[in-house]
Amino acid sequence: MKLDLIPVSEWGIFTLPRPMVIAGPCSAESEGQILETAKGLSELGIHMFRAGIWKPRTHPGCFEGIGMPGLKWLQRVKEETGMKVCTEVATEKHVMMCLAAGVDMLWIGARTSANPFLMQEIADALRGSDIPVLVKNPVNPDIDLWVGALERLNLAGVKKLGVIHRGFSTSEKMGYRNDPGWKSVIEMRTRFPELPFFADPSHMGGKREYLLELSQRSLDLGLDGLMIESHCNPDVALSDAKQQLTPDGLKELLSQIVVRDNYSDSLEYKEGMDQLRAQIDILDENILGMLKSRMNVSRKMGQYKKDHNVAILQASRWDQVLQEMVNKGAELGLSERFIEGVFNAIHEESVRAQNEVLEQK
Repeated sequence: MKLDLIPVSEWGIFTLPRPMVIAGPCSAESEGQILETAKGLSELGIHMFRAGIWKPRTHPGCFEGIGMPGLKWLQRVKEETGMKVCTEVATEKHVMMCLAAGVDMLWIGARTSANPFLMQEIADALRGSDIPVLVKNPVNPDIDLWVGALERLNLAGVKKLGVIHRGFSTSEKMGYRNDPGWKSVIEMRTRFPELPFFADPSHMGGKREYLLELSQRSLDLGLDGLMIESHCNPDVALSDAKQQLTPDGLKELLSQIVVRDNYSDSLEYKEGMDQLRAQIDILDENILGMLKSRMNVSRKMGQYKKDHNVAILQASRWDQVLQEMVNKGAELGLSERFIEGVFNAIHEESVRAQNEVLEQK
């Protein structure tokens, strides 16, 4: 489904050029905290203030947001700083309260975007409104689930749509809080190049020391903006204290980011890129030819196994082959994750090809 979108330049919220910035505390904790943080961010020239009013928490008893009183604090931010304000919604009730309070933009969190029932409820509540909505990626790397959330909103008439990438939950040990999953970012960006695309380095990294590198990587991939958590006193924050910056800290981060153009009119650039792309096209064609030859051999292997009544899957053999490829890839400067992804995909297709042979009568 092609999305029917209104360009972000017509939302009346963000200023160009890139990056568009959304900033504010993880949670609205007190009126004083909200106003002090907003004033600090306003002085940086940031136009969109964020604060969580309702906070989905894993365990009961944690700080789950201030609730409805926080909407009045956001109204004061608008009145006293001129900033636009946004918050997260997870239910129809949240949407209705935000619309009544004059909130300028909404975002939908990772746990909610993964639930089609809640997404439909929110879409129905937004029907007939003109408010911009940003959708965070689901907690798991499921592109279709992410796209489905956007489709539900768009079918309900929401045309001011964008996405926020905050990384994916993972059981792997890594420094980051969430796996950045850049492959999914590239796929989503490729499928919907017209969709405003923000990165949330705060939730990706989980710690202040990772925010600069993740922000830079996001912009290097051509994303349009950043949602960064900022608190007037992060060390005493009631939620996600380690990943929030002071307004001054955010100012320093933004001053260090290198923003690259999405395109260049330089003749030298165009000619150079055309030559390199021609080389890539030839290499890709060669890869396809080699993959075809690889599958032909796999089918012959399938026939041998069929003739000798041998099972297709030889797990111990594949583990050995994969490790050898990882080692050889390392010698060539190729990452383990890349090699595993490529060769596991080849192996899966090889098993499928052999299975076709086995099923032939």
